[in-house]
Amino acid sequence: MKKALSILPTRDEHDREVLAWVSEEVDRCAGEVNAALEFACSLGQRLPLPGGGSTGLLFSALATVGASDLTVARAVEPHLDALAILDQADVGGLSELGVDAHSTWGVFAAEAPDSRVTAEFVDGGWQLSGVKAWCSLAGSVSHALVTAFTGASTTGASTRRLFAVSLRQIGVVPREGEWHARGLTAISSGSVAFTAASALPVGEDGWYLERPGFAWGSMGVAACWWGGAVGVARRAFAAAGTREPDQIAQMHLGALDLALHSSRIALADSAAAVDNGQLTRSAATIVGHRTRARVARDVDEVIERVGHALGPAPLALDEEHARRVADLQLYVRQHHAERDYARLGSKVLADRSFEW
Repeated sequence: MKKALSILPTRDEHDREVLAWVSEEVDRCAGEVNAALEFACSLGQRLPLPGGGSTGLLFSALATVGASDLTVARAVEPHLDALAILDQADVGGLSELGVDAHSTWGVFAAEAPDSRVTAEFVDGGWQLSGVKAWCSLAGSVSHALVTAFTGASTTGASTRRLFAVSLRQIGVVPREGEWHARGLTAISSGSVAFTAASALPVGEDGWYLERPGFAWGSMGVAACWWGGAVGVARRAFAAAGTREPDQIAQMHLGALDLALHSSRIALADSAAAVDNGQLTRSAATIVGHRTRARVARDVDEVIERVGHALGPAPLALDEEHARRVADLQLYVRQHHAERDYARLGSKVLADRSFEW
């Protein structure tokens, strides 16, 4: 069992016990998707929701999973995010979709230029039709939260609305053969075709993107990235124990420590900001962008430095390390680099309370 991670030094016995349990249980999954989804259900029953005063524990648990196995983290994180979204929306009637304690969730909210899902109110209920891109584990999870367009806006207001959908109905067909990634190979994230699929609305038009909780979920993803970076960096630390490190090796280890510490501080600060309950939608968006950008930059540095420190051998001969690096390189590209820096800049300009 690998060491559990905590973004905050904690003396709370409950938190230590939870993180120790997370660290032990994730090792049992061994990158197996069905086991990871069962683990996700267990986590949903034991971990706190974001914004309730224990967001630091939630982020620490996600990081602990990511440090052990990014395949498991990629299965677990959307499930926990979906539970948080449903709680924030206070949705009723989920039993009509066959939701129970064993249901597993994805969040399909990405938009692609060549695909679109529309929602229509027909005969007293909502139906989704169209193709949704980037649907992770659509063939494995039982339910998903899916964004769809309810109409064409003439005022500039968002007409995108979130819907809960059972993926085990005739009108939902995951497309096979689209996932060719060399990282996260078990987390197929191809597209799904919806044809008059029954759906339950979650919030009003625009609610999904406008709530402060949208940024909270993005920070949870960053916690998984940070955990993955710790897992990669541990390989360099272990190598230093096999032979006396020279000054260059020590330099790399020092830089790795600084990068990982920088991300930990960013996550700890964002968790505290979420829990103080005073983040407006604008402020939450900025904090979320800052946190993801800081962690993504540190992750890129960790991958590069570990490669420089260790050379090609672990990438060629160490299956666990090679897989972890490939998984992390793909996962962290959910951060859109310079484009997300530009988004952060535009938000800071719009909200003068963040002026330096």
